[in-house]
Amino acid sequence: MPKDGNSLGPSQPNRKLLSLHFLCIMFSHVLHIVPSDSVNFKVVSPAQPLMVSVGEDALLPCHLSPRMNAEDMEVRWFRSSFPEVIHLYQDGKDQPEQQILEYQGRTELLRDNITEGSVVLRIHSIRPADEGQYSCFFQSSTFYGAALLELKVSGLGSGPHISVADYEAGGIRVLCTSGGWYPEPEMLWRDSSGQLVPSLSQTKSQQENGLFEAQISVVIKERTYPGLNCYIRNPRLKQEKESTIYIADPFFLRTSLWMVALAVVLSVLGFLISPAIYYFWMQHREKGKLLAELRWRRAQIYAVNVTLDPATAQSNLVLSEDRKSVRHGDIRQDLPDNPERFEPYVIVLGVEKFIDGRHYWEVEVGKKPEWTLGVCRESVRRKGSISVTSKNGYFVVCLRDGEKYWARTSPLTSLPVSVRPSRVGIFLDYEGGEISFYNVTDRSHLFTFTDTFSGMLRPYFSPCLNEGGKNADPLIICPVPEKA
Repeated sequence: MPKDGNSLGPSQPNRKLLSLHFLCIMFSHVLHIVPSDSVNFKVVSPAQPLMVSVGEDALLPCHLSPRMNAEDMEVRWFRSSFPEVIHLYQDGKDQPEQQILEYQGRTELLRDNITEGSVVLRIHSIRPADEGQYSCFFQSSTFYGAALLELKVSGLGSGPHISVADYEAGGIRVLCTSGGWYPEPEMLWRDSSGQLVPSLSQTKSQQENGLFEAQISVVIKERTYPGLNCYIRNPRLKQEKESTIYIADPFFLRTSLWMVALAVVLSVLGFLISPAIYYFWMQHREKGKLLAELRWRRAQIYAVNVTLDPATAQSNLVLSEDRKSVRHGDIRQDLPDNPERFEPYVIVLGVEKFIDGRHYWEVEVGKKPEWTLGVCRESVRRKGSISVTSKNGYFVVCLRDGEKYWARTSPLTSLPVSVRPSRVGIFLDYEGGEISFYNVTDRSHLFTFTDTFSGMLRPYFSPCLNEGGKNADPLIICPVPEKA
C-alpha cells in the first residue's frame, strides 16, 4: 500500500484516527462514513435489524456502492472497538489469528461476490451474547468506509412443565417452569375461561449461556379451577407456549376431616392418642402417594421413543432386531472396538441424544434379579475401569441380589422399595436439572438426581451378567403409551 500523505495506509497513527472516526458512527443516524478523499464511495448494510434464533447461523451482508472489486481490500468486521476483530480479510485471505476469543472458529466470510464489492459474514451457532451492533469496514489504499447493522437474538424455549410441589394453605401448590428463552419471557396463569389467575410467586434467572429460565406458582384449592393453563411468551417473537393441568377432587385434602380428627384427639383419653397419631401418619403417607402418582402421570406426557445404539453395546450384549431389548450373552461377539463401545462393562446406550427439554421412557425389567437403568453424559469414560456414579456422569439406579435397590450416588444411596417394580419409568428434565425414577408397578417415586446439565445426555441400559441363566431375561424398552 502507498504511504504518501494523500493515501490511507495501515500505519498505527492512521488506525487511531480510524477509531476516532468510528465514534461518529455510533452517534449518527447515518450508517455510512465517506471520507473526504472518497466521496464516490460508501458501504451499504441492511437498515432494519436482523433477527436470528439461538443456535442458528446469522448472515450479515454488506456491499460497496458503487459496485467495485474488493478482492484486494481489507474487510474487517468488529463491534464496539476497531481492534477487537470479529473477522478480518486481508491480503486476499482470512486472518483467523486476529480474531477475539469469543468468535474464534465461529465465523466465515462468504465472498462469492467480492468482485462486485459484496460480502456476507456468517456467524455460526448464535448465542445471546452475540446480540448488538456490528460494523462492516472496507479499506483500500485510497479510501475506506463502514456501515452499521444490528443483530437481534431470540430464543423460543421449551414448553412449560407443570408439576405439583406440595400441599399448601388448604390447596395444592402447582409450579410451572420453562427454560431456554431469550430475551426474558413473560409468564402467567389463566383459567379454562381465559381469565387471568393471580400467581403466588414468579422468578426468572439468566443462565451462564445467556438464556432465561422462568418459574411461576399458584395454589389451587378444591373446585376453584376446573382447569389451569400456564402460558409463557417471547415478547420479541410474539410467540407463546402453553400447558394445562387438571387435578381431580381426590387429590385435595378435606379440611373438615382434619378438624374432626384433631377435635377427637384433644377430647379422648390418652389410650386413644396412639391411634390418632397413626391416623395422621396414614393421611400424610397417602398424601405422599398421591403427589408421587400425580408427578408420574405428568412425566408420561413427555414420553419419547427410545432405541438402543449397537455402536455402544459391549461385545457380550445381544440386541433384538428392532433394538428395543438387550440381554447378556455367554459368547463375546467379534465387534469393532470403536471409541463409542463400552468394554468390558456390559452397558449399551440409547440412540437418542438429549440436549434440552423433558423426556420420559419406561423399561420392562420383569423378574430380573439384577439391572441398572438411567441416563449418562455423552462424555463418560467407556473403556477399562469405570466408576458408575453420578459424580462421573452416570445418573442411574440399580437392583442387586434381587432385593437391594441403590441410587449410584457417591456414596451409594439405599432405596426403600415396598413393591418390587416390574417396570421402571425414567424422566429427564434437562433445564430443571432433574432425573427421576418411578416404580410403574405401584406408581411410586423411587429417586431423583439433581444436577446442572450441559452437553448431551443419553439413555443408559445394563442387563448385568446373566449369572449362569439366573439373570438371562432381557431389558425391554416399552412402547410409547397411546395417551402420552
